[in-house]
Amino acid sequence: MELVQEADYRFRIDPHGAMRVPGVVFASRALLPDAEKSLEQVANVATLPGIVGASYAMPDIHWGYGFPIGGVAATDVDEGGVVSPGGVGFDISCGVRLLAADTDRHSFRSALSAVMDGLDRAIPRGAGPGGVWHLTGPGQLERILRGGSRYAVEEGHGEERDLRRCEDGGAVADADVGEVSVRARQRGLGQVGSLGSANHFLEVQYVDEVHDERAAAAFGLALGQVCVMIHCGSRGLGHQICTDHVKAMDRAMSRYDITVPDRQLACTPVDSPEGRAYLGAMAAAANYGRANRQLLSDAARGVFRGAAGARLSLVYDVSHNLAKIETHTVAGARRTLCVHRKGATRAFPPGHPDLPDDLREAGQPVLIPGTMGTASYVLTGVPGGDAFHSTCHGAGRLLSRHQAARTVTGRDLRARLESEGIAVRPRSLRGLAEETPEAYKDVGEVVAASEGAGLCRRVARLVPLGVVKG
Repeated sequence: MELVQEADYRFRIDPHGAMRVPGVVFASRALLPDAEKSLEQVANVATLPGIVGASYAMPDIHWGYGFPIGGVAATDVDEGGVVSPGGVGFDISCGVRLLAADTDRHSFRSALSAVMDGLDRAIPRGAGPGGVWHLTGPGQLERILRGGSRYAVEEGHGEERDLRRCEDGGAVADADVGEVSVRARQRGLGQVGSLGSANHFLEVQYVDEVHDERAAAAFGLALGQVCVMIHCGSRGLGHQICTDHVKAMDRAMSRYDITVPDRQLACTPVDSPEGRAYLGAMAAAANYGRANRQLLSDAARGVFRGAAGARLSLVYDVSHNLAKIETHTVAGARRTLCVHRKGATRAFPPGHPDLPDDLREAGQPVLIPGTMGTASYVLTGVPGGDAFHSTCHGAGRLLSRHQAARTVTGRDLRARLESEGIAVRPRSLRGLAEETPEAYKDVGEVVAASEGAGLCRRVARLVPLGVVKG
C-alpha cells in the first residue's frame, strides 16, 4: 500500500476504493516495516460511515481484530456515525495504572525480595477464575458494573484520592447492566481483582530519568522513586461483551444499509438501538476493568506496607481500549464524536477541563508500558495533539505468542532477567516465554516517534526491579 510522507513521523494513505477519509500513520521509517501488514486494516477503518478526519495509526500499530491495535477513529454522531466493537477490542478498558511509593530505590533494595514474594502470593493471575474480591452474588457484581472504582473505594478498597487520579473519576457514566449477557456476568463473577495472563503484568519499577521536572512533580514522581505499574483489563466479562455485540451488529448492519470490507468491523449507528446497547455494555465492562485495577492496587498496597513499610499513592489510571463520546473541533466546527481508541491512549493537554485541578496545568499523565527487561514511560498530553488527543499505548507486538515461545524457554528467560537484577515471579514459564522482550518493538523508538509526531511529551522513564506475570 502506497504511503506518502507528509512530515517527520507522519505518513498518509490517500483515499481509494471505499475509503471516506485518508489513513494517517505516525511512525519512524525504522518502525514502518513492522506496520506493513496492518496498513490494510487502517484503510478498511477509513470506510466506516460517519468517520471524520482520518483513520489514524499509532507507532505501535500491529494486526488486530478488525481495527489494527494502535488504531484511532472518530465518527460524527449527528451524521450517522457508527460505533464498532472491533474499534475497542475484546479486552474492554484494558489499561494501565501507576502508583508511586514513598521510598526510593536504594532504601527499597533490601525489601525487594520480600515484596516480590508477597506480590506472588497476593496477586491472582492466569487465564481462569480467582480474584482478590470474592463476590457474594450477582447484586454485588452489578454494583461493580455501575460504580467501578468508586464502588470498590466505598467498600474500603482504596482512598478518595484514587478517584480523582483515575480517568472518568473511577467510573464511566451510562453503564447499562441490562445489556450485559448472563454469560458475560458468569465469566466476570469470579475474576474481579485478578491480573489475567498474556501481556498483563504487575511490575515494580523505579524512576530512572526525569525529562520534565515540573510535570513529574505534579504527577508525584521523582528521580529514583519506586513505583508499581499494573496492566490489565476486564477479563472474560469484557471479552464476552465484545463477542455478543459483534454478533448482534453483524446481523443488524443490513437494516442500516451498511457494508464493510471486513465483517470484524461490524458496526451500527451510535444512536441506533444496537449502538446504544453496545455503549451501555461497554461502559459496564470499563467499570469492571477500573474496579479490577483498583482491587489489585489495594492488594499491592498491603504487600508494600507489610514488607517494606512503604505507602503507595496513585499517579493515574488510564484505559487504552474504549470508545468515548467526546467533543472535538473538526474543520473549524465543534462536533460530537464517538472516538474509538484501540491500543491507543487518551492524551489530554494542559488546561483540558476534564482533568482534575492538581493535574490541569501539567496535562494528563500517559502511561506507556514496555516489556520485561526494558523501560516504561510516563508522558503527558500536548496542546494541539493530533488524532483527537491520542497517542501510543505500549511497545507493539512483533511476534505471535507461539513464535515468541519458540525463540526462548521460560527458564532461560527468567535466568536472563534475574542476571540483569530483575526479580521474576511468573505463573507459568510458558507464559513468560510468550512475553519475551524480543516479541515486541523497541518501546523507546515508539515513544520517540509519538513525541516526534507531536502527540505527547516525555515526562519520565521507568525501569523494572521485579515483575509478576500470569
